Amino acid sequence: MKTVLQRVKKASVTVENKIIGSINTGLLIFVGISNNDSEKEINCFYDKILNLRIFPDETGKFDKSILDIKGEILIVSQFTLYADCGRGRRPSFTDAAPPSIAEEIYKKFVEKFKTSNLKIEEGQFQAMMEVSLVNDGPVTIIV
Repeated sequence: MKTVLQRVKKASVTVENKIIGSINTGLLIFVGISNNDSEKEINCFYDKILNLRIFPDETGKFDKSILDIKGEILIVSQFTLYADCGRGRRPSFTDAAPPSIAEEIYKKFVEKFKTSNLKIEEGQFQAMMEVSLVNDGPVTIIV
């Protein structure tokens, strides 16, 4: 599993010209599922992401977590995090889990985050999505 976290002032995801998820201050999480992933990784990522201190305190230092600021989270599936560009000019996605497996793990990932009591929004699995965001910092972290 790979995630890319973007600290945002706001973010939204649109499918077929309809906004299906939007947040204000918080995290936009892009998540990719690999062939080797299972539910085991979910708890580790959940704990790491919720407690990662990447929000500023009163002095501007990274000292607060998404839980501390009671931020919002938008989760978007993104198999392209497993793009292999090592050979040729077209990326290979052989390390990405097949959709049937990835969708099940993605849904469980989202459900786990919904237990956090934070506002959780999500994209639509396997849809062509437009993601808009205002990155705060900018801060982008790969987990």
